[in-house]
Amino acid sequence: MRGNSFEAKVKADGGRELLRLIGVEEPGAVAVPELSAAGPQGRVARTALALREATGAGGWTLLDHPLLALEVAGSPVYLEPDVVVVGPDGGWTVVEIKSFPMIDGAADPSKVGAAARQAAVYVLALERVAERTEGARVAPSVLLVCPKDFSNVPTASLVDVRRQCAVTRRQLARLTRIDEIAAALPEGVGFDVAERSPEELAASVEAVPHQYAPECLAACELAFHCRARSREAGAVETLGRSVRGELGGLTTIGAVLAAARGEEPTRPDGETVDPEDPAVAALRRARALRQEALATARAAASEPEGIF
Repeated sequence: MRGNSFEAKVKADGGRELLRLIGVEEPGAVAVPELSAAGPQGRVARTALALREATGAGGWTLLDHPLLALEVAGSPVYLEPDVVVVGPDGGWTVVEIKSFPMIDGAADPSKVGAAARQAAVYVLALERVAERTEGARVAPSVLLVCPKDFSNVPTASLVDVRRQCAVTRRQLARLTRIDEIAAALPEGVGFDVAERSPEELAASVEAVPHQYAPECLAACELAFHCRARSREAGAVETLGRSVRGELGGLTTIGAVLAAARGEEPTRPDGETVDPEDPAVAALRRARALRQEALATARAAASEPEGIF
């Protein structure tokens, strides 16, 4: 409720309060086009049309909750920024309204970072529309609007999101397309809950390789299933991504223990792990230090106490 109330205050007076935060005291007439349409595809098309019309209008335009589309792994994802402002020069600026406070001109860095990553995705989606709009230019910075200090008065700060945009572009480019994933599925696998029986769905889930990490528990309803399969396989992913990254070519807990004991660790396919692997050397060194420390502790415990 507080967030909704604050957003309404920012957008009050036909967007003039928001433009004042940008630095425009006398914007003249501010256009706020109607963006409603049937279905998400209709709303995306209506938003694109409004952006093109606003770019050539020569005045200020405020798009309240426009809908944008971004292709992710070959599938469209719909995004809804709080506001997009179009200036007289054809510049498009994403506005992100948050309810966390900006105290003495600075907000919580972790929250600002999360808002910047979120807004960077909106900027990428806007760039797709700008490529097809003559004279359009998407600003590399987003306007972050927050309550000032401990009040409900809005204040704003420009946040440069060029780095976040570059990171997101690389991540999107590395994603495997959905049609490629579907083509690799075994014959007969399907996940339509309306047409398939529980037994068929369970068989389909079993046919798909699992990719588990502890973080999955907070976001995926199949996390417990994948965790059970990872534990059965002895996968080191059950210990966390950071541990997995430190273990190099050692992909199972059995291989980790074998390396620590001085034995030859093997991968699930039976191939022997390179004994010169830095992770193997580090584990053997750690085991040797532990044995040395335990021997020292046992020796100290077996010494008779002195008589004073």
